[in-house]
Amino acid sequence: MDLQITNKTAFISGSTKGIGFATALGLAKEGVKVWLNGRSEMSVDAAKARLLAAVPDASVSGIAADLSTAAGCNAVVNALPAVDILVNNLGIFEPKPFEAIPDEDWFRFFETNVMSGVRLSRHYLPLMKQQNWGRIIFVSSESAIQIPEEMIHYGMTKTAQIALARGLAESTKGTAVTVNTVLPGPSRSEGVETFVQQIADQQGMTFGEMEREFFNNIRPSSLIQRFATPEEDANMIVYLCGVGAAATNGAALRVDGGVVRAAL
Repeated sequence: MDLQITNKTAFISGSTKGIGFATALGLAKEGVKVWLNGRSEMSVDAAKARLLAAVPDASVSGIAADLSTAAGCNAVVNALPAVDILVNNLGIFEPKPFEAIPDEDWFRFFETNVMSGVRLSRHYLPLMKQQNWGRIIFVSSESAIQIPEEMIHYGMTKTAQIALARGLAESTKGTAVTVNTVLPGPSRSEGVETFVQQIADQQGMTFGEMEREFFNNIRPSSLIQRFATPEEDANMIVYLCGVGAAATNGAALRVDGGVVRAAL
């Protein structure tokens, strides 16, 4: 499918690895001018090299900025005043019992997972409406629907992203701008892979054994009974960026492997 977005400009937050990088790679293959983001110049440069190795003729740039802060978001919009596509992918997670989550963690998760998208969208959305074309996508999680007991603060921010995206979509009525949310399920990103491997090592298990244990006991409702790959998640995000997805607006689309037991 030709997504008809060649030469469009996209900024993907938190895109030096995982779903963010897979999304940047997918967009680059469609001829999109991609802007990567990470917290350090080293991580951004490494991601640029990886992407160019895969797509040698790609147009790829990078901005090192901590988007959990207003200053970091300002640095991005100053360096890149306008985009056609904004993917709010940045997110952090951390298993922790509710009683052990201090105020500082609640604010840190909200600033990173929610306010980064608020600040970037606040700048770019009006410009998209002025040019009468644009795509904003929030990368949420199935944890927005089934709040995990071990990560309530994380789940709260993922639910907030859905509400934010739907509200922003309402403001695009009658335009060719869309705002949607994608809800990946358990995915084998670098962060998750490292976390699962550490637990597996502690328990004297292989990654595969730990994966089976996870889906047997923690996410037994999964229909695929495995971690999705970042590329599988990114496929949905990249599709939503295309011209052919123009009729999808204000939607929350699951790529959760069937974890959420619901038809809609």
